[in-house]
Amino acid sequence: MPKFVIERHIPGVGKLTPEQLKGISQTSCGVLRKMGPEIQWVHSYVTADKIYCVYIAADEKMVREHAERGGFPANIVAEVAAVIDPTTAE
Repeated sequence: MPKFVIERHIPGVGKLTPEQLKGISQTSCGVLRKMGPEIQWVHSYVTADKIYCVYIAADEKMVREHAERGGFPANIVAEVAAVIDPTTAE
């Protein structure tokens, strides 16, 4: 299945408490359980004003549906074309 990177603009998100981040995570996981195995959350990176999420999903529509159901923004959804790292240079 394709992998997607989602950019979520959430001003001040980097200042949320661990408990608040846990609540966001619980909401996301609840929506994912209802949507079924065709969409999976891999992990997310929280910065000052954005969250960058990595998902595996059948298509972009599912990613956007998850965002809508969870009440999360999905400002940019980009399908991953390739993954590179330092070993790519070898």
